[in-house]
Amino acid sequence: MTTRTFSVRKHIALVAHDNKKKELIEWAYYNKTTLAKHRLYATGTTGSMLEEALDQSITKFLSGPLGGDQQIGAKIAEGKLDVLIFFWDPMESQPHDPDVKALLRVAATWNIPVACNRATADFLLTSPLMHDKYEVLLPDYSSYTTRKVK
Repeated sequence: MTTRTFSVRKHIALVAHDNKKKELIEWAYYNKTTLAKHRLYATGTTGSMLEEALDQSITKFLSGPLGGDQQIGAKIAEGKLDVLIFFWDPMESQPHDPDVKALLRVAATWNIPVACNRATADFLLTSPLMHDKYEVLLPDYSSYTTRKVK
């Protein structure tokens, strides 16, 4: 296994489905001081709402259904995002469900912390590991990438 170092200032992606945007904004506002110590990224509308609520610059991607989830997944694969906080709606089917599944798969593949609800986000953000450098173990996929396809 190899490692990657998360700096003290984490790169955090914030995503929320429509029915969860209000909850994410309230959570982020409650944690405004802590989040200000990190670099924030978000999909379209969520990013604009967060910028206004937090009075902090947010790097915004496209709206999730327009490719924003895939953009965040690409940044995770590139090692440019450290944490994913994704308040997704388990009660409503989304037109971009395959993109959501792919985003969660990429986050698991690259061993980054993921919070899918408020309680988990609280635990994640208050972890002592959020306030120091952190060495994350990266799985060795060389046997997968060098395999011969028959």
